[in-house]
Amino acid sequence: MDESSVLSVEGFKRKKVAGNELAGFFRGIRTRHPGQEITFLCIGTDRSTGDALGPLVGTRLEEQGFTSVIGTLKFPCDAANLEMRMSVIPEEHIIVAIDACLGSASSVGNYLVSGLPLIPAQSVGTVLPAVGHYSVAAVVNVNGPKPYWTLQMTSLHQVMEMAGVLADSIVQGFRGQ
Repeated sequence: MDESSVLSVEGFKRKKVAGNELAGFFRGIRTRHPGQEITFLCIGTDRSTGDALGPLVGTRLEEQGFTSVIGTLKFPCDAANLEMRMSVIPEEHIIVAIDACLGSASSVGNYLVSGLPLIPAQSVGTVLPAVGHYSVAAVVNVNGPKPYWTLQMTSLHQVMEMAGVLADSIVQGFRGQ
């Protein structure tokens, strides 16, 4: 990745990557933490199209046999229960936080990956703690003056496609060669 793909977001350095680069990011995590338990913290809700990415990814991971997943369509991990859900993760686990986000028009359809935590719900003005040792924020739509409305009106097709790419990349990165 060249330097132009590194974005400064609220003091964190994140790399903007396309879907075909995600498996390498996850392979890197697997390589740095051999034998350690990885928990996927899939943040979002099934009540907002744009914010359903995390639970969609979590559900797909469970279907693939991953056992350390928090946040699915059946049991979402959202602003109302994030801190409680985080409290059950064993301290020795490495946490990969996954969430949807809004961004620039040129970033929609890309992913912001980092070796640092993400701060959920920033685009809608909710204050939540930073989460994860690693993070992936999927840019599902353009940020604008009404972010909550934008998330509600985000294309379900876009979100499902991005969630599928993300889940497949996790499977490839952690189970592939």
